Amino acid sequence: MNQGASDPSQDYRRLAPACACCPVDIHAHWFPNSWLKELQRRGLAHGLQWEDTSTGPRFWHGHLSTGPVGPRFVDLQDRLQVMQQQGVQAQALSLSQPMVYWAGREDGHALASLYNDCLVEAHESHPERFFGLATLPLQAIDLSLREIDRIAGFQAMRGVCIATHVLGKDLSDPSFFPVYERLEDLGLPVFLHPTFVLAPDRLEAHYLTNLLGNPFETAVAAAHLIFGQVLDRFPKLQFVLPHAGGAFPYLVGRLQRGWEKRADLGRLSASPESYLRRFYYDTIGYSAPVLDFLVRQVGSDRILMGSDYCFPIAYEKPVEIVTAMATMSADDQAAVLETNARRLLRLPPANAPT
Repeated sequence: MNQGASDPSQDYRRLAPACACCPVDIHAHWFPNSWLKELQRRGLAHGLQWEDTSTGPRFWHGHLSTGPVGPRFVDLQDRLQVMQQQGVQAQALSLSQPMVYWAGREDGHALASLYNDCLVEAHESHPERFFGLATLPLQAIDLSLREIDRIAGFQAMRGVCIATHVLGKDLSDPSFFPVYERLEDLGLPVFLHPTFVLAPDRLEAHYLTNLLGNPFETAVAAAHLIFGQVLDRFPKLQFVLPHAGGAFPYLVGRLQRGWEKRADLGRLSASPESYLRRFYYDTIGYSAPVLDFLVRQVGSDRILMGSDYCFPIAYEKPVEIVTAMATMSADDQAAVLETNARRLLRLPPANAPT
């Protein structure tokens, strides 16, 4: 880099005068070039379809369609420029659809491992700016455990990202328990992300797979984690719900009512409403009243700033979404923007050695 030029990896503070902290974006997706090449090479044998366009590749598997994946999805220097403009100090990078579960045992494992290696490289190139939420080949639990053990020692890795259900299995399926146990032992939180959604054929039109499918899919996953007693079995394991918790915070009263009236739902250690604070939530609700409601429901200490970078409906100014909340104190805003994420992900203070 030209030493006389402004370094975008260091200029985030001066562009965020409304915030004296160093904001962390919990919800930011990345597709490394080397991973995309391997995805194309390995994916075709597993039903992945691929199209090269003038603005980047587009690929899909069943209803999981992604792209075109242009430079903003791929190029870290471009990303740093955008983060500078946003006033974002760090991103927790994660994969998005189509994930790797459909790719079989060996190819899925290879794709997951390569993606995680790319996360390590991104962190090592910019240690204060990029951290990783690892991908796991959950179609093969033994290989997932092997991958967890492999990545656990990397400074880059601060959690994992998994889908809200995997190849027809909900997250309460006991086959996932060894993964949860290992993650709990290591103190690695789980960032959930909708991938396969309910009734995709009904949601294909009008972009509803994203607009409605994703938030309802998150609510279903949260309900399975509660009623399937995953949260009781693994009390120290932390889960992050994207998209402001989806529909879950707004329907939890309905879950509560069912628990009160149905004996078959009564095997919990506490009421469904009490589990609201067992989850973390990002800020991506696309509505100030929704974010205000979420703060009142779960408390500002359980909310993390997110952008959904860099999909079409992502927040362009995720920091300002928080600083514009007149109902939140400056301390609460700082918690949402930075403190909560640094505590959950066990990140070092900004500018400290990693």
